[in-house]
Amino acid sequence: MHALILVDLQYDFMPGGSLAVPEGDQVVSIANQLMADFDLVVATQDWHPPDHLSFASQHPDREIGEQIELGGLEQILWPDHCVQGTRGAEFHADLNQTSIDKVFPKGTDRLIDSYSGFYDNGHQKSTGLGEYLQEQQVKSVTVLGLATDFCVKWTALDAVKLGFQTRLIQTGCRGVDLSPGDVGRACQEMQQAGVKIIE
Repeated sequence: MHALILVDLQYDFMPGGSLAVPEGDQVVSIANQLMADFDLVVATQDWHPPDHLSFASQHPDREIGEQIELGGLEQILWPDHCVQGTRGAEFHADLNQTSIDKVFPKGTDRLIDSYSGFYDNGHQKSTGLGEYLQEQQVKSVTVLGLATDFCVKWTALDAVKLGFQTRLIQTGCRGVDLSPGDVGRACQEMQQAGVKIIE
């Protein structure tokens, strides 16, 4: 059984969103084209409470992009994004949601961020995605979405650690590139971990 994992195809990560990924909207049509090729399609959804501590707005003396320690982990401070119940947290309207079998919210605990679709950043709590894929007897996963150097990377790395054969559709991802070269480094890191990168 082969599953497609769609990572965070939400308005706040699209052009015009509060944490826009350049060309992020171009990934939606690629996702739609690929869904029919898979036995199972799942999606992750950033779903933050309004007072999430990864938001710079929760730290009056700090700026967006600064690093702090959160729950003993390094944390980049982001603009408010994907707040539960807001339009920014919704999937892009052009995404074929009827073909998605199950959605897994992440980042729901205000005390810790969650880049991976499988766990929070401290690997303390599972989103349920790994267990669901195992129950469905999935052996291999293909990952695409936003953003290459954050949520896509950590989702793919965790998929490998959980024993899934893991592929990444490079044309189906876009990156933030906070520091120039971050996307390239993320792809290298994934490859070294055993992710097969497909152009």
